[in-house]
Amino acid sequence: MQKTPAVRVLIIEDDPAVAEEIAAELNVNGFGADIVGDGNLGLEKACSGSYDAITLDRMLPGLDGLSVVTRLRAAGIETPVLMISAMSDVDERIRGLRAGGDDYLVKPFAADEMCARLEVMLRRRSGPAQVTKLQVEDLEMDLIDRSVRRNGQAIELKQLEFRLLEYLMRNSGQILTRKMIFEVVWKYHFDPYTNLIEVHIGRLRKKVDTPALPPLIHTVWGTGYLLGQRP
Repeated sequence: MQKTPAVRVLIIEDDPAVAEEIAAELNVNGFGADIVGDGNLGLEKACSGSYDAITLDRMLPGLDGLSVVTRLRAAGIETPVLMISAMSDVDERIRGLRAGGDDYLVKPFAADEMCARLEVMLRRRSGPAQVTKLQVEDLEMDLIDRSVRRNGQAIELKQLEFRLLEYLMRNSGQILTRKMIFEVVWKYHFDPYTNLIEVHIGRLRKKVDTPALPPLIHTVWGTGYLLGQRP
């Protein structure tokens, strides 16, 4: 007898290829998935309370994604929603999050990242209140609008750089080995011969540790890296 998946996800997406890609990744990771192709039907099914999480396309026929999530929240439905869109502007991401989305993923995206974001959303809903801002000395990160500032100055980061810095900030003052960083940020088994970490740490340093400011990112030779004050 086939086991029913413990977690069910509603995929509201009008592009069949994208919807099938999402469903396939969810199935591989043990999630159950249902697909609907328009906003009105998506809202109806989402309101049934049968789903643990929702992936929601921003542009949909019938009812757009912003309207769907706004109506869900107005109806008291708190199911975690991952909004997915080709619109990458910060203002659009903020609109989606303020309408009630829990996270925002820009197309094209890696299917495994999408699944990881859903897992994080589910953990947040079942755990303590969600942290939306991180700060280490004069370095600030806003997890809602995905912005970073140091000494009041905005820092533009690419998606992977943001994830790397977030991990360092969440563990400030702790020595993080190359293996820990690689497996959390890149989500692959560690390859001791890769130089990906060194390359991205170097790029991050150029943006965060400018010559006019004291360094925050430290190399612990033979071990890994540390952000903030050494223990």
